[in-house]
Amino acid sequence: WDGDAQEESQMVWLHQLEQLLAARKSADPDSSYTASLYARGTKRISQKVGEEGVEVALAATSGDKAELVCESADLIYHLLVLLQDQGLSMNDVVNKLKERHK
Repeated sequence: WDGDAQEESQMVWLHQLEQLLAARKSADPDSSYTASLYARGTKRISQKVGEEGVEVALAATSGDKAELVCESADLIYHLLVLLQDQGLSMNDVVNKLKERHK
């Protein structure tokens, strides 16, 4: 990412998604998939992250770029849910990446 306006807008959207995921913690698990993940707990959320990670790897090895994008979106979504569940955010991850690449 080189910091252009579209990329900045995408980062803002990602932050808005994090806020929505945080708000879903208090939603009815019967009406929200995200709330149902939170209700099932860290173990289930972690399982979903693992499942989606495997699906990303399989999509990459199959050469299906459209499927890779879809599975990557699923992985990032579930990772964001897991981070929220643990009281963390994507900012924590980005800060760690920055720290490692000084």
